[in-house]
Amino acid sequence: MAGCLFCGVVAGGVPAFRVADTPDGVAFLDIRPVFKGHVLVVPRPHVDDLPGLPGELLPGFFALVRRLAAAVPDALGAQGTFVAMNNVVSQSVPHLHAHVVPRTKGDGLRGFFWPRTRYADDAEATGYAERIAAVLAGG
Repeated sequence: MAGCLFCGVVAGGVPAFRVADTPDGVAFLDIRPVFKGHVLVVPRPHVDDLPGLPGELLPGFFALVRRLAAAVPDALGAQGTFVAMNNVVSQSVPHLHAHVVPRTKGDGLRGFFWPRTRYADDAEATGYAERIAAVLAGG
């Protein structure tokens, strides 16, 4: 897509520190990493967000994300990874991308990046669960 930064990376017109270049996607270092070795994984075609990813691309894309989640700790001596994806909100580039961030115990990253909340009670939690389940069921 014209003007999309990540489409430019995929096409080779925008420079990036590539980690993987496969038919299923391209992986490259984030230029503003949470920790050094933070990788972004993008599908080759322009897709705005996860709901827009065609079903036939899911297996290959997520297999590439999984491969990166396994490779990053081995390559960097990390103990694990944090894998995350924003959809629309906080998505600085509107092209689907997964973050694979190296993690080490004591690295200072605490859980999620946002404040946590609680449900008022079980009834409120049940209401939220039922609303989501209804949409999944098509109703």
